[in-house]
Amino acid sequence: MDIPIVSIVGKSDSGKTTLLEKIISELVKRGWRVATIKHNLHGFDIDHEGKDSWRHKKAGASTTVVYSPRQLALIQDIDKDYTFADIRDNYIRNTDIILTEGYKDNPFPKIEVFRKEMRRDLLFKKKDNLLAVAADTKLNIDVPCFDINDAKGIADLIENQFLKNKPKENPV
Repeated sequence: MDIPIVSIVGKSDSGKTTLLEKIISELVKRGWRVATIKHNLHGFDIDHEGKDSWRHKKAGASTTVVYSPRQLALIQDIDKDYTFADIRDNYIRNTDIILTEGYKDNPFPKIEVFRKEMRRDLLFKKKDNLLAVAADTKLNIDVPCFDINDAKGIADLIENQFLKNKPKENPV
């Protein structure tokens, strides 16, 4: 069975990362194993000049793994912009749910973060696989609307929709 994916979406500086942190913490507290995927259209660099792994890549390695007894990082050249499903299917194991941030145009259920002061409309509707909205104001919409700080309520929604029939690894 595929690991479910739920995307936290919204405009830049709407509070996606802050909300995502709270949801992760709440789900982990409940005993769920959570993985995240952050899409960055502009690229990123975790390998630094002069480090052994950087030297391996510079010498031509297409994949480099750096690990310790507690962490593992994979640095791999890719030939296309992977989908969240590609990343899930190729790299993520031993987790109950994947929460994503970034890359709004994906087919997975979405929770949109909305702030009134940004003076804009919602990016998505129910037909776009919008599951819920986390907002700093009341909205009259056809999906559940949570207070932007209600991580427990949003975690309840995620748990009921995607995790209720999965056994927990370490029940709390």
